[in-house]
Amino acid sequence: MQAHQFRRDAVIIGGCGRVGLPLGIALASRGLTVTLYDINATAVDTVNAGVMPFAEEGADPLLAEVTAAGRLVATTDPASVGSAEHLIVVVGTPVDEHLNPDLGAVPRALEQCVEHLAPGQLVILRSTVYPGVTALTEKLLSSKGLAVDVAFCPERIAEGKALTELFDLPQIVAARTPEVTARAEKFFRNLTDQIVPLEPEEAELAKLFTNTWRYIKFATANQFWMMANDFGLDFARIRHAITFDYPRAADLPMPGFAAGPCLFKDTMQLAAFNRNNFVLGHSAMLINEGLPLYLVSRLESRFDLSSMTVGVLGMAFKGGSDDPRESLAYKLRKILLLKARETLCTDPYISDERFTPLEEVLERADLLVIASPHPEYRDLDTERPVIDMWGITRQGVLV
Repeated sequence: MQAHQFRRDAVIIGGCGRVGLPLGIALASRGLTVTLYDINATAVDTVNAGVMPFAEEGADPLLAEVTAAGRLVATTDPASVGSAEHLIVVVGTPVDEHLNPDLGAVPRALEQCVEHLAPGQLVILRSTVYPGVTALTEKLLSSKGLAVDVAFCPERIAEGKALTELFDLPQIVAARTPEVTARAEKFFRNLTDQIVPLEPEEAELAKLFTNTWRYIKFATANQFWMMANDFGLDFARIRHAITFDYPRAADLPMPGFAAGPCLFKDTMQLAAFNRNNFVLGHSAMLINEGLPLYLVSRLESRFDLSSMTVGVLGMAFKGGSDDPRESLAYKLRKILLLKARETLCTDPYISDERFTPLEEVLERADLLVIASPHPEYRDLDTERPVIDMWGITRQGVLV
């Protein structure tokens, strides 16, 4: 089948999620016709109504525009995957309870609709995958007798900044042959002129290295913060001194919960790839995942938590986000439920029946902990003690 016989330019598997939907909107905003295939019927209906199912900066007006124009449609019909020349796979690639990667997430997503794939399609893997999954996908599709091309072109966006970064950041493109690389490059030039070609296995590692590097940097900052705390010193002052007009230390982050759906998971995928011989990655995991317990232990040394109501401010995995996935604020909540008389949680972006309005938390709590650095917490009007490891209140980070 030739490209001109396809009805649409692109179809995205998992298209109504936090990676697939911004990509679909971006492509449609550049004039392409895009179908979003998703098994979540509620999200499909929401998108087709021109409404964002989650927060993404700048997305609301664009989604309304491209859906009204018919350039972006969502569906639960698996037959839709054969309607476009470019089939983009965006599905979650988790690790299991033993921290082992799920190698079959992408192949399973394709197998469920493989009967609808069409000859001549370019299958683009967009999810972060364990090294070798691109080759595994190629073998799967070949075993089905499908004459399709496969490329691995990892997403590189920061959640909430997709509709800026999809156009501004270079796109890594990887395929087995120059011809397939050229097809993928031509497609992504609809978004950006900066293309970086790699071999598939190189690109798979490049994405894991990127997320792991960020995770390790956050762990370094968190370890430094704990060291300073243990000696009664304010890490914010120390960090300011070493980063002020000193470019070699400019990328040292502030401390905080390093979590979310990618960084921890991809660090563990990289560890598994290296036969679990990854001392640096595992050390980063112990530091970052241990931070809630460390924070509570510091609070216990200063306060009688058993007699106090503690307010946890922010439950998203990062500031300004409505995404609670893998947020360490929930681990903090679990520990405080054992230690404090009462624990109240609040978040301006996340709707949860367990949460309490901020005004009530400020009134009832004896102690406040900023667990997610939402901008709404920068200028808190309260006389209660505020624990702010992020430094957003500009009062120091000594706990």
